[in-house]
Amino acid sequence: MWYYFNNKKVIYYDLRKKEFSKMNTQLENKIVVVAMYQFVQLEDIMDMKPLLIKICDENNIKGTILLAHEGLNGTIAGSRVGIDNLIAYLHTEPRFKTMSYKESFTNTPPFRRLKVRIKQEIVTMGMPEIDPRKVSGKRVDAKQWNKLIKDPDVITLDTRNTYEHEVGTFENAISPGTDKFRDFPKFVDTNLDPQIHQKIAMFCTGGIRCEKASNYMLKKGFKEVYHLDGGILKYLATVKKKESLWLGECFVFDERVAVDKDLMPGSYVQCHACRMPLKNSDLKSSLYAAGISCHHCHGKHGAKKIEGLKERQRQYKIINHRNKAFQ
Repeated sequence: MWYYFNNKKVIYYDLRKKEFSKMNTQLENKIVVVAMYQFVQLEDIMDMKPLLIKICDENNIKGTILLAHEGLNGTIAGSRVGIDNLIAYLHTEPRFKTMSYKESFTNTPPFRRLKVRIKQEIVTMGMPEIDPRKVSGKRVDAKQWNKLIKDPDVITLDTRNTYEHEVGTFENAISPGTDKFRDFPKFVDTNLDPQIHQKIAMFCTGGIRCEKASNYMLKKGFKEVYHLDGGILKYLATVKKKESLWLGECFVFDERVAVDKDLMPGSYVQCHACRMPLKNSDLKSSLYAAGISCHHCHGKHGAKKIEGLKERQRQYKIINHRNKAFQ
């Protein structure tokens, strides 16, 4: 048993210190958000799914976990104790014993429900031959990243999508201008030449996309391919703000929309109709209607779609009211 209650003070097994300890009072009421992934051969994903659902339900964990034969990818949220219970379970499984994860914190639930899904890929590139389990680029620690991307011979490549790049990115980073990750190979084929572009440094939110992208680039003949270990989230957690080369906020795929340099919820909101991040100034637009449209998608929905969006917005309000019990 990993924890017990003693006069309403939580005593739990701290995975980092490997000992029982009292919960940090500043974080006691915070929701822990975890981004995790590992490329590893999984043949039993159909058996894993109900087990993960059971463990998450028992620990009141919400979010999304993707399972595929190439590995596991997930972003989940729950209490300190609940998250530690799940991570402890995963680390007892030999295939996930070395799985790393990144944490951030929030005051409000970033997910409405739990989803554990079986997929063809845990991050979709649409190219089954790409396998980072066999080979991937050189991992660069967050503390060494600044030195690498300051090298004038290095091309810093943001493997994320355009709307993520616009929320925040590293100094002088190039955006591939993609709407989805499966478009990344086309960008490389069209714009980069392994004979000319000798050194490539890539990054993404948690590390998973650039790890897969690095395999593709190595297969295309690029010799020096680096990627930020742990992604932007680990960088923000590791590098002091005065030394940081990060500009803006970091888009995340949950209801926080973005996190700031302290990994706390940022200033953006999300259009629930098209999922695009919106600044506060965007909410003043006459084209914005909560849950129904924004300046990105106004006029692109038919009458039937709009009615569905209105009903979903009504349901969101009901769910938000119920979720107060989770806070």
